[in-house]
Amino acid sequence: MTRTSASEPLAVIAAGPAGAGRAQVLAALLGLDPGMFACPAGSLLVVRHAAEPARNAFVPGYRMPHSYRPDLLAVGPALARPPRRVELCLPERLLKHFALVDTPDIATLGGCGSGLLLDAVGRAGAFLFVIAADQSFNAAELTVLSEIAGTPVQVFFAVTPGAGGWAAGEGAAAGQGSGEPGGQAVDPVAVTVEAHRAALLTAVPGLAEARWFPMVTGGEADLKRALVGWAADEGLRRGSLEPPELPGTHGRVPVLPEPGEWAELLDRRTSLAAQRIRQHLALELADMHLRVVQEIVFGVGCAGLPELLDREMAALSLLATAQSDHDVRELVADVAGRLFGLPLPEAIQRRIQQAVRWSVADHNTGQELERALLVTSNAGVTSLSGPGAVDMLSAYPTTARTAVLPRVAVALAGGCWQHWRTPGNNDTSAARAWAQRALRELELELSREIARRFEAIRLSLGTVLSDAAEHGILLA
Repeated sequence: MTRTSASEPLAVIAAGPAGAGRAQVLAALLGLDPGMFACPAGSLLVVRHAAEPARNAFVPGYRMPHSYRPDLLAVGPALARPPRRVELCLPERLLKHFALVDTPDIATLGGCGSGLLLDAVGRAGAFLFVIAADQSFNAAELTVLSEIAGTPVQVFFAVTPGAGGWAAGEGAAAGQGSGEPGGQAVDPVAVTVEAHRAALLTAVPGLAEARWFPMVTGGEADLKRALVGWAADEGLRRGSLEPPELPGTHGRVPVLPEPGEWAELLDRRTSLAAQRIRQHLALELADMHLRVVQEIVFGVGCAGLPELLDREMAALSLLATAQSDHDVRELVADVAGRLFGLPLPEAIQRRIQQAVRWSVADHNTGQELERALLVTSNAGVTSLSGPGAVDMLSAYPTTARTAVLPRVAVALAGGCWQHWRTPGNNDTSAARAWAQRALRELELELSREIARRFEAIRLSLGTVLSDAAEHGILLA
């Protein structure tokens, strides 16, 4: 799971099985109609605060979000492909404390989709699991919950009335006082909460501290107070994660009297890092090909191929970005440590990384790195440059990056949806051949992309360290 940083805005990720009533729970928290939360299948719905109401769909292949009405989103946007996310902006007071994010049903996500969900949960900080009284936890849901257990993420459970609907739950609460000796009725939803909690703790004992809320009369108010309380505490905690001034942030950093052979180390380490990431991505794409072929033949078929492959590519983008960021941090720490001494303080590493980032942005190669890679309907790969195009590929909203390199962003172009959802294109053999060609082309393009990125790092970091070696101090 991604660790929460001080720069990430507070958010509550809502998830659970189909038919549990997540939209009703979120609508009750905000006092809105559940129809406001209509969203295309497979897309994340981000509800955040704004002075003016707006609804925007972020669709890969574009540089700007598209505005839509709820009734259009209920049946899918009038675009070539579904959006990765939809943002609903509302002037509601609760959204000043945190954003609410509704996600697809966990059972439909698969392994890579669960990874995307966990990444969003780790960055948001809170997880709201909504389950109905007549439902039970399945294997996929327990896997996600077990991954969250033991992390700093705050977990809340909301139990809805179930098949009887909200009216039945309210009626049960209103009917207390009749049917039991002494005039005290047993609330069936409250009883189900204890049964659900006992079943969950048997499988995931690490969630013993999670809070449970029955969604009967007054339940949404209790849940709202709990979420606001969490947001207040979490805001203070995140504010203290990074002190305003770190030692070494502005101090003079001299070069060692006899620095090591940092230039040779820089060339060797950048080459090895790029090679290692390319090999790892090649293995991931090979595994992806096996999963896709299996789903084409035994699962989603040709019509479900675009959605499946697009979700796989979203997960691959996160993996490639995380690996690149990790290797760049290690590269800066090791190579610059030869010049300034080991261990290199974190504040000095940040100064060097910021200088390298500026140098990469000024370099011709660096200016071409901020782009979105799109797989086309003819199994090729095209690109769309610019930060706006990259942001369209984010399933969960991202903050301004402090890492040296831009994010790796891969998605399917809209033509893939149009092609494989056409009734005549249902040949599984053709779909398997198309997927193989597309993933092969993507592997080649990603290999070139990673090589360009680390060549830009080699040149930029070399420039920063050469200036330091020439002047005897860190100029960044």
